[in-house]
Amino acid sequence: MFKCASSGIQDYNVKATPDVVLMVFPHLLQTLQAWAFRIAGRKWSGHCFLVLLLPMLSPAFCAGQTALDLDGKRVNPLNSNAGRPVILVFVQEDCPVSRRYAPTIQQISDEHQKTARFYLIFPDKSESPSDIRKYLSEFHYSIPALRDPEHALVKKAHVQVTPEAAMFDGKGVLVYHGRIDNLYESFGHARSAPTTHELEDAIQATLAGRAPSNKEVAGVGCYISDLQ
Repeated sequence: MFKCASSGIQDYNVKATPDVVLMVFPHLLQTLQAWAFRIAGRKWSGHCFLVLLLPMLSPAFCAGQTALDLDGKRVNPLNSNAGRPVILVFVQEDCPVSRRYAPTIQQISDEHQKTARFYLIFPDKSESPSDIRKYLSEFHYSIPALRDPEHALVKKAHVQVTPEAAMFDGKGVLVYHGRIDNLYESFGHARSAPTTHELEDAIQATLAGRAPSNKEVAGVGCYISDLQ
């Protein structure tokens, strides 16, 4: 959705396509100029104002459509949940821990496919769509995959390593982020089987209308590069 608002500025709540942005731009520019003139008490150069305003009018800025599907289309996984919880699972195709968790991630998704939406998020900028498609095929994933080269979802989910999960409730509020379970005691040292299941517990609690008992549990895996 295209929604930009500030003190005294009209809201726009429509689909943020380029055509819509161009359609509303003249009126929004006029409104913002009038507002800025009142605040500053003087007229600004139209060109200077336009340069300052253009970044704020981009669909990525206003709509938060910051992830890319494997065809290069911008999508916002939190806007397509139809009121259901959304689980973002961050992975890297060359991370051995991510690879180890592939069957578990797919199983959890299969068990909750009717009540929650799952997405695999690939934050590594070097991973191409063809690399990711090969990875999905190798590990028999049926979960939709998104690329997050700008780390917009990484920041929103507060994740630092892969694999790590972030769960948002039906209103888009982050209710859990961290490890999937405690299979790994530390990097390279795994138990024979996990004894706690933090992601599953968070899903069950959220679906029951309760807050998860753990809102954050540090993950074990491969650090996401270029974090800011």
